[in-house]
Amino acid sequence: MPRSKVRYDNLKAAVARVLGLSRARVEADRWIAFRSHFGIESFYCRPGIEGAHEKGGVEGQIGYFRRNHFTPVPEVDSLAELNELVDQWDLRDGRRRIGSRPRTIDEYFQVERPLLMPLPEEPFETGRLFTPRVDRYSQIAVRTNRYSVPVRLIGKRVRVVLHASHLVVYDRNVEVARHERLIAKGGCRLDLDHYLEALIRKPGAFPGATALEQARSAGKFTPVHDAWWAAAVKAHGDTAGTRALIEVLLLARHLPHEHLVAGLSMALRAGALTADAVALEARKITQAEDEPTGAAGAATVTFLHEWRLAHLPPDTRPLPSVTHYDQLLRRRRASGGEHRGGEAQ
Repeated sequence: MPRSKVRYDNLKAAVARVLGLSRARVEADRWIAFRSHFGIESFYCRPGIEGAHEKGGVEGQIGYFRRNHFTPVPEVDSLAELNELVDQWDLRDGRRRIGSRPRTIDEYFQVERPLLMPLPEEPFETGRLFTPRVDRYSQIAVRTNRYSVPVRLIGKRVRVVLHASHLVVYDRNVEVARHERLIAKGGCRLDLDHYLEALIRKPGAFPGATALEQARSAGKFTPVHDAWWAAAVKAHGDTAGTRALIEVLLLARHLPHEHLVAGLSMALRAGALTADAVALEARKITQAEDEPTGAAGAATVTFLHEWRLAHLPPDTRPLPSVTHYDQLLRRRRASGGEHRGGEAQ
């Protein structure tokens, strides 16, 4: 951190009100907490044209970065992906020279680094705190949107830390939910896992659940889930088959998602339509990944029915014989021949 003042433009996140034409400002409470944590002494530029020369170099470099990296506007799937791209561009920019200067940006920073103050050991919590109450639908309202939490928290008040791209929900000091933040107003983000304890008691509500549709859209409920569910319903009936699927979904709390999907696929091929069978196959995959590979360099996959046959006790009985049946046939042919011979006489 700089040892002296840090020059700022009049950003809204920091400045609540500009006091006349002076440099005095009424600062936002969160900003005061932020700069106090890092020991920053702020210095604000004059607004408008009068203060343009006070930050010209910074604005020039921001314009360079925007023209070279944000024109055209990059297409990304998430804010995290965009932040990763910005980090990569920033690292490449460190090897650039500004104008005709003899050193690169990284080289100048190495000279400046020893003059900076060390950062505080404790991180600063930048999120905004809320304490909503969980409604009867196991949801909380944060700003203008709604998010799900586990059904066991219905009626309780929880603590929510809202960040720029996500929010985290705590019951006391234990994290119980984490959601990607909704940007538009009036949205609703539901996690299917939060409703499983209620749905296993009422499996008839599962097919039409909004949380199920969102899980499908997010790719968490795959076509393999649907295929296994259909087979389980055909074998056990609607209620028992759906309940078996919910038991499989509960396994995701202890097993990796990709291992569980692979276990579903293997169990489906073997005709094993119970949650226990899926758990067995998924754990075998997890164990195979944890153990070192053999001489062949790859772990073998054993289907459930093959595993059962391999673990049966050895059969020491002699091979069956049809000798006695052959004797009966000979006697029948012999008696039949004598009877025909008597008729001929």
